[in-house]
Amino acid sequence: MRNLTLLTDLYQLTMGQGYFTEGKSEQLAAFDVFFRPNKLITYSVAAGLEQAAEYLEDLHFEDEDIAYLRSLGIFREDYLAYLKKLRFTGDVTAVREGEIVFPYEPILTVKAPMIEAQLVETALLTFVNHQTLIASKAAKICAAAGGGVMEFGLRRAQGPDAGIYGARAAIIGGCVGTSNVYAGKLFQVPVSGTMAHSWVMNFPTELEAFRAYAKNFPEGCLLLVDTYDTLKSGVPNAIKVFQELREAGFEPKGIRLDSGDLAYLSKEARKMLDEAGFEKAIICASGDLDENSVRSLKAQGARIDSWGIGTKLITSADMPALGGVYKLAAVFENGVQIPKIKLSNTTEKITNPGLKDVYRIYDGKSGMAIADYITREGEKIDREKPLTIFHPLDVWKKKTLRGFTLRNLRSPLVEKGKRVRESLPLFEIHKYFESEYARFWEEYTRLDMPHIYKVDLSDELHALKKQMVNSFGKGEA
Repeated sequence: MRNLTLLTDLYQLTMGQGYFTEGKSEQLAAFDVFFRPNKLITYSVAAGLEQAAEYLEDLHFEDEDIAYLRSLGIFREDYLAYLKKLRFTGDVTAVREGEIVFPYEPILTVKAPMIEAQLVETALLTFVNHQTLIASKAAKICAAAGGGVMEFGLRRAQGPDAGIYGARAAIIGGCVGTSNVYAGKLFQVPVSGTMAHSWVMNFPTELEAFRAYAKNFPEGCLLLVDTYDTLKSGVPNAIKVFQELREAGFEPKGIRLDSGDLAYLSKEARKMLDEAGFEKAIICASGDLDENSVRSLKAQGARIDSWGIGTKLITSADMPALGGVYKLAAVFENGVQIPKIKLSNTTEKITNPGLKDVYRIYDGKSGMAIADYITREGEKIDREKPLTIFHPLDVWKKKTLRGFTLRNLRSPLVEKGKRVRESLPLFEIHKYFESEYARFWEEYTRLDMPHIYKVDLSDELHALKKQMVNSFGKGEA
């Protein structure tokens, strides 16, 4: 495992020295990771927390790290000596991987001595921002496809790590496998892939190329049929080879289309395969697809059974960054919490102060999600009484709930620097996401003009925020 302790921005280390010299290095602080609204965000799928926990457990400076920092000529020797002994000793409260999350909700909260909490900001945002982004994109693509999506993006990813951990996130979001062999080994998930056009072009004829491939891989043979002419050459030649395979005692898997009018070609190919007696042969499609093109193809009646999605998944092409932030929520003096707030001329950028709990409210009869509710940490909610929730900004928008159930979305991930949650297989994480996704009305998850899911503040948290905003406005802070 690589030591990623220097995976940080320089200002985390310069602030660290400032805290050290100002006597604030051991001051306890709490920071929240959350993201703000974006017109493309309907819902997001939390991911990257496993890597975040691994990073925190392994946090330490090697001798060569200290030597490099010394070479910059900006750090004091006593501070470098402090860093040499530094380990993460704090606590992290977080949602589960696969949890559906919305803007402003703390995905995780770090509570640790100030230098530790500040140092880990950049890396934590890297892990959570990237994987949550890709898991969310995968979830939308897989919902549009109805299943059968393979992640094919490694060659188009922004570097090896983006390809590896993007594949991981894609599985959480619903992909059934990946073309990425390294990710397959690392995360114990299925890998898939057959041939490229270069294989077909490297033989005198397409038929010879197909025969050679079938000879090498008679079981699960899937042939790429669009190198020359899909319907006049590719599919007929595939059928010839499939007949030869059947005579030899093997059943073919199917064909892949990678270009052209996929709706038309898949329907015609389906007819040809069925007429030849290969009704069970699948048709796989690839070629710059995303949730919108998949949905369009299905609306056109395309006969596609599985999908290879690459570039637009692994890069989240329409929204290439989640925009998650890491903001100070509180500091502690003599064990007493002092809430902190960031103000802005942009109302949406004003933070929610203090330590918080995040609840999901479900309808007591249907079991479907109604709203999320952010409270002050430890705030009690009487489940036997009606609960009135209101929009955090447009406070006249209110709704009174009766007969509801609550679930706290967050639990300890790290305590005193050590993970307290077990690592789960990726498909188990996906099953959790799937079970929670089923508890959201389609109006909240659809691609076109979805309803905005309610994320509201409790009376206590809203009052604290209002009081702190007003006190700053009066110059009292």
